[in-house]
Amino acid sequence: MTNRPNFFPTERLAMPAADSVTDVASLITARQLATDIAQAADDRKAGNIKILQVADISYLADFFVIATGFSNVQVRAIARSIEEKIEQNWQRRPLRTEGTSESSWILQDYGEVIVHIFLPQEREFYDLEAFWGHAQEIPFEPVIAPARSHLR
Repeated sequence: MTNRPNFFPTERLAMPAADSVTDVASLITARQLATDIAQAADDRKAGNIKILQVADISYLADFFVIATGFSNVQVRAIARSIEEKIEQNWQRRPLRTEGTSESSWILQDYGEVIVHIFLPQEREFYDLEAFWGHAQEIPFEPVIAPARSHLR
């Protein structure tokens, strides 16, 4: 049996629901953070990026960002891209990161946003979208960078 990391430590699960971010301004900020995370994942060609608003149904976070990497190397690259972009733009680092050694499922906990980066077979097996099927999916459209001219 594989020793899987404990993605949701007991101390995090024990938090009362009242600690969840509920005011509108904080929710908008959390949504922007989730969108920036999704964009950073897209920058590294993550597949099937989903943003789920779970604030009303879970006290774990306000949003989940779920993405697929197609190799262990790509899963790690997506995680690094997210860390770098969020540290640069938000001056924040994840509160906790799990799964980097195996790189089949990396979890990054930013408090109000939890990021799940899966290999395809792990994403299919755990099927978080079905488990959190009653969560509202937030549309995500990647920002397309302008093409660079190679002419000088």
